[in-house]
Amino acid sequence: MDAHPDTGSDTSSYLMVDDLRVHFPTPDGLVKATDGLSFRLGRGKTLGIVGESGSGKSVSSSAILGLHRGTSAKVSGRILLDGTDLLALSDEQMRQRRGKEVSMIFQDPLSAMHPYFTVGKQIAEAYRVHHDANKKAARARAIEMLDRVGIPQPDRRVDDYPHQFSGGMRQRAMIAMGLINNPGLLIADEPTTALDVTVQAQILDLLQDLQREFDSSVIIITHDLGVVAEMADDVLVMYAGRAVEYGSTKELLTHPEMPYTWGLLSSVPDVTADTGGRLVPIPGNPPSLLNPPQGCAFHPRCLHRDKVPGDLCRTALPELLPGKRFAGHLKRCHLPDPDVVYEREVLPEIAPGLVEEA
Repeated sequence: MDAHPDTGSDTSSYLMVDDLRVHFPTPDGLVKATDGLSFRLGRGKTLGIVGESGSGKSVSSSAILGLHRGTSAKVSGRILLDGTDLLALSDEQMRQRRGKEVSMIFQDPLSAMHPYFTVGKQIAEAYRVHHDANKKAARARAIEMLDRVGIPQPDRRVDDYPHQFSGGMRQRAMIAMGLINNPGLLIADEPTTALDVTVQAQILDLLQDLQREFDSSVIIITHDLGVVAEMADDVLVMYAGRAVEYGSTKELLTHPEMPYTWGLLSSVPDVTADTGGRLVPIPGNPPSLLNPPQGCAFHPRCLHRDKVPGDLCRTALPELLPGKRFAGHLKRCHLPDPDVVYEREVLPEIAPGLVEEA
């Protein structure tokens, strides 16, 4: 079994995911959406999970909330939240924890919220499910949370419907719903998607403020490495359903050791560069999780596979092993001298602002 990313000892880790596998049977075969994922998250800390679409980010987070229950998905492994294995709980026991101990901010608040009920009613319902409160008390709590997340005139807007809110306001309402029960773990799935940059900054500042207030652990799923550089304590890079690199944010963004991470960093535009400069995209497309490549799943797209002796990249799956520079830094790659390759060939292509921000 691979080494496990660890943000501390078992006693200090609020969330521990061990060998998580989420497989979907289909008429064409088995889709291994998440295949042997392990990580740790301490109380009050933030973990950023990055990777292309289809890498398994949202699927693994949905498994933490038990959202695959009642579907054809085959889920195995362990998900320990404050010492309790969520996968071993009954549906009713999981329902009691969902929204109270672990909550989620979904990627698209317009589709996540019911169009036929007011925003306030939906937030109040999330509170009443876990508290012995009447409608008046729950409404007052909803107004309080809307005010806390920055909704103007919350006592009036509480009776508006989701379509009457702007995109940024809907995202704030989703944050209010996610935090109304003071959960110990909050999962934010692309919380700034489709928002303009000013609103994005406001949402991220709000999340950080509320995290400090509630001492919540946060998993933030994103494609935006700038968001990771600003918010995350640690970063987990996923590809083809597996972790391919893990480390503290500063270490991973300044000294990454996995070519896929290099590709993500090189794809970030440099606003200080010449306007005629070109982005350096990752060639090819993400692999099919129905028939993933043999060996390293990234090898068909990797520009550095010829630097690995023999045919290891095509024949042997690399284990997630400690990197060469920092303690706790893990990478899944056969490349013998990643530091040398990174500094000579990759670093000149990376936007300096991103590294400085980390």
